[in-house]
Amino acid sequence: MPRGVIADQFGAPETYELRELPQRALGPGEVRVAIKAAGISYVDVLTAEGRYQVKPPLPFCPGSEAAGIVSEAAPDVSRIKVGDRVSLSNWGGMFAEEAVLPERSVRALPGGMDFSEAATFPVSYATAWHALVDRAQLKPGETLLVLGAGGATGYAAVQIGRHLGARVIGSASSESKRALAMAGGADAVIEARGEDWRDRVRAANAGKPVDVVFDPVGGDATDPAFRSLGWGGRHLVIGFPGGIAALRTNLPLLKGASLVGVDIRQFGELEPERAEANRATTFDLARRGVLRPAIARSYPLEQFREAMSAAASGELAGRVVLTMDG
Repeated sequence: MPRGVIADQFGAPETYELRELPQRALGPGEVRVAIKAAGISYVDVLTAEGRYQVKPPLPFCPGSEAAGIVSEAAPDVSRIKVGDRVSLSNWGGMFAEEAVLPERSVRALPGGMDFSEAATFPVSYATAWHALVDRAQLKPGETLLVLGAGGATGYAAVQIGRHLGARVIGSASSESKRALAMAGGADAVIEARGEDWRDRVRAANAGKPVDVVFDPVGGDATDPAFRSLGWGGRHLVIGFPGGIAALRTNLPLLKGASLVGVDIRQFGELEPERAEANRATTFDLARRGVLRPAIARSYPLEQFREAMSAAASGELAGRVVLTMDG
């Protein structure tokens, strides 16, 4: 029987345990995937702890993105076949050795990607693409400031911003994260802390304000980042592990600037056709080698607690991955 990380109540990683999963028959349009790797994001851990804004039903298996091999497909499935190496995404259920999902949630692995890379690709890159293209309408020649540039969505935003022709400034809290952002295509990187942070942002942009802020950090980082915007700037709210910021409402008025929310989960539910088109675009760019996630550390499934804690710590440059070798 396949195993999965399960808990009957939300809580810290210690609340969860490995259990055998009941196997169910496939429904119409569904595929069964033997999972080989699963990415762990901060949001995955937040959801597992019951601290995310949407609480899934219990018992709960965390995990929103993974990769593996199709082991079974319903008769009406046409795009995917048994034996295909695939990337998959879902709001839960990925920290497991097997998953049953609709065909639309499964996509062939981009060429050249291994399972660990493909397991960290779908959600973070879809989020960054939706934010920069749909919500900010980032234009070539504009300046993009990426907070958390060494994290999951931040690193994706650095790569996508460069692809879109923007000047990219990455802000990150450690030397290793800043090095990762530079490797991903940032034009300049700055230390994420310090009272002179806004001065360093301007210095990195020839003394000028920025056009777009990509903010997956929140907390104390949001106010100075918003103040770094120029006229007509756009501040993208991706997440807030640093806390929910209290932004003064006179700031958008004085700058003619916009505070723009980005919710990839609701976007996928409410605008499925646009979301699917975005996924197709990001996967095509991955096949061409334009977009590629960075892996910081891998853990076997049995060490899921250590892996979840590492992902939640925010200390690593790149992604944390669970591997299922059994």
